Amino acid sequence: MTVRRVFLSSLCAVSLVGTSACVTDPNTGQQKVSRTAIGAGAGVLGGLLLGGLIGGGTGRIIGAGIGGIAGAAVGYTMDKQIKELKEQTAGSGVDVKPVDDGQAILVNLPSGVTFDTDSTVIKPGFRDTLDKVGASLARYPNSLIDVYGHTDSTGSDAYNQTLSENRAHVVADYLASRGVAPARIRSTGFGKTQPVASNDTPEGRAANRRVEIKIVPVTQDDVAKARGAN
Repeated sequence: MTVRRVFLSSLCAVSLVGTSACVTDPNTGQQKVSRTAIGAGAGVLGGLLLGGLIGGGTGRIIGAGIGGIAGAAVGYTMDKQIKELKEQTAGSGVDVKPVDDGQAILVNLPSGVTFDTDSTVIKPGFRDTLDKVGASLARYPNSLIDVYGHTDSTGSDAYNQTLSENRAHVVADYLASRGVAPARIRSTGFGKTQPVASNDTPEGRAANRRVEIKIVPVTQDDVAKARGAN
């Protein structure tokens, strides 16, 4: 059992003052941590999430000069940002959803609307949408941002790895050009190693060609710990 599952089981076994720590996912029937309860476990949850970021979280928090979100406001802030991002990207092909049991936000940019085939140049028609994503990230500054590039299985491993890295880097640079602090952003490519669908069909390959923007909130407690460790 992973550390995250152990913590989730423990959190679901106790009650929080004025808040239910866990809710039942209507799609799976499984329990998950409610975003409204994140503040109560922010120290542990934040540590796990930050540890999974590219290059870790502590040094990035200090470098980005993040002030942090008050623990009790994390859930509200995330819900608000998710709602705004969904509204601002509606109809563009972009998918916005909570991940990591509702503790982070994932913005999925399908390759077909973001780049031409084999290109690392953002399509002019998509820039307005990406501008809105960048504006949201700048408006909610208390988070760290990872940009992940992914490809389908067509082509060599080396080609796919390079293409995924370059596309992630281009999106990261574009976000920085729209006012997002560069110190908050890291990018990496995974090539074809993390498919979300079968590569045996055109639809599956299209789904696998994507760039993801992961937004991980940083709490005031995370900031205090980061400063104490430096």
